[in-house]
Amino acid sequence: MSKEGKHHRHEHHLRRCCGCMASCLLALVLIVAFVALVVYLALRPSKPSFYLQDLQLRRPITVGDPSLSASAQVTLASRNPNDHVGVLYRRLDVFVTYRDEPVTVPVSLPPQYQGHRDVTVWSPVLSAQSVPVAGYVADAMKQDVAAGFVALQVKVDGRIKWKVGSWVSGSYHLFVSCPAVLSAGFPGFGGGANATLSALKFAQPTGCSVEV
Repeated sequence: MSKEGKHHRHEHHLRRCCGCMASCLLALVLIVAFVALVVYLALRPSKPSFYLQDLQLRRPITVGDPSLSASAQVTLASRNPNDHVGVLYRRLDVFVTYRDEPVTVPVSLPPQYQGHRDVTVWSPVLSAQSVPVAGYVADAMKQDVAAGFVALQVKVDGRIKWKVGSWVSGSYHLFVSCPAVLSAGFPGFGGGANATLSALKFAQPTGCSVEV
């Protein structure tokens, strides 16, 4: 056989080997993806539950023209309802809003793993100084304080992953919204004309809406 024939034969075998390796690699990727899909569908992970347990003002909310300043410590609890699926909290940013306007700077919580049926509690301090808001928002806050009833929202924006054994899913967006009612007439509602910012107290623990 000529040298040219041997060369072409070698190239043919090389192409066949590369084709086989590529086919095997593709098959392996498809098998892994299929197994992951089967595991995911079989276990059907449920989204974690969040609860706002407490909100304590560290200093009175101040209303500027037009701005808001606030400092509060919130206590958030999260429960993983799954029997066989863990939750990896990759990023969690917590902040407070009033009438959909942020009144504190977002605080990032450290990444954390939550096992099956586990409960995790965080107590971050959220604060901001002279946060610019629309004029109508500042006016609404003054009116709500005079009425002795202020409705805030504690929100969480982050990313989570599901974990089953050594398998970890892709990243999913997590958004949590918790109503936080402050009342000067605690434990009832309404404080009348004598209501003050420093007299506002957290009314009661509440469940949160969770989107994944």
